[in-house]
Amino acid sequence: MSLLEKLRPQFHAAFPRLASGNYVHFFLVRHSQSFPVFQTDGVLNTARTQAGLESEGEKSRQLITRLVMFKRKQVTPERLVGRQLLRSLGLTSAVEGENNFCEYNSQKSCKKCPDCIIYGFGIGDKGAERSKVYSDSAFSLSPYETSHRSFTFNAPSENGTMSEKGEMRNSINDLDHVLPEVTFPSVETLRDPTFEGFIYVLGNLLRTRRYGGQESRTGTMTNHIIGIAFCDGEVFSNLYFTQAIYDALSAKGDTQVPIGEVRQQAAMVAENCLRKEPVRSTIISGNELDSLLEEVIGMYQDEARLRTTMSTLCQKAQTYSETYGALVLEKKKAEKKKAEQGSSI
Repeated sequence: MSLLEKLRPQFHAAFPRLASGNYVHFFLVRHSQSFPVFQTDGVLNTARTQAGLESEGEKSRQLITRLVMFKRKQVTPERLVGRQLLRSLGLTSAVEGENNFCEYNSQKSCKKCPDCIIYGFGIGDKGAERSKVYSDSAFSLSPYETSHRSFTFNAPSENGTMSEKGEMRNSINDLDHVLPEVTFPSVETLRDPTFEGFIYVLGNLLRTRRYGGQESRTGTMTNHIIGIAFCDGEVFSNLYFTQAIYDALSAKGDTQVPIGEVRQQAAMVAENCLRKEPVRSTIISGNELDSLLEEVIGMYQDEARLRTTMSTLCQKAQTYSETYGALVLEKKKAEKKKAEQGSSI
């Protein structure tokens, strides 16, 4: 029996109406592989935090400035990758007027596809769904000063130069970029998962490659999954996770280490931190995690299996929406309107 089949009893058969205390935590290290841009109002997002958690170590107690990946900078690209997958399988549509049409982050959300039900939506008085994916701002392991650089960019004319008809163009500017090899330890949480929902969210993490602004030109990142925990409650924050990894690396002498060592320390830190949490937990790591990820990747490479899994997920999402979600509200409004029209005749 495959590891995925062994895990099936951990999942809900259908999306429940109320939170049931079942959480899957994905522990990961987001690793920049080019020059991402995470900014608001023209500057990179930063925060002043304590370097580590240890109260006795001088290096750990010092305050440092860290780069910040806000929640939307993480989840939005993952949602778009998942929505792209659903369209490629014909399970949702980008053509307005079709029954399975859905448009992201707009009044035209379908309110019944896996993205709407799992990641949530809000359309004022037309309905809302609370996200079942919990995330928070992620903080760079290394300080801001060694993790960014300002680059000058330009927009050449048709002839490929910065001059046009003898006049210099003004389209030159400076922009701060995150450097390659910067890591952002993160915990992403899925609440009340179905088996198919678990595969969908994990696949989005594995398949998303670009984050931040100007993502068509830069922003390549890799999400290294270093552990998956099944718990009956929420666990530690991204900042706590980052500071604990910082302490572990500082104890070994250097926080500027290759990604392989960061992953190794992050996996041990995640397990150690989890033991301190007031939750019942089962963590998958090491060789067992490698086997699980290999199975999930194999499923995404097999179109028939993937289509079956995602089709089942779509059916469960629609059933939830029609039973507990926004479609119930739509039905009640339609019935009320019909009754009012009947009484006025």
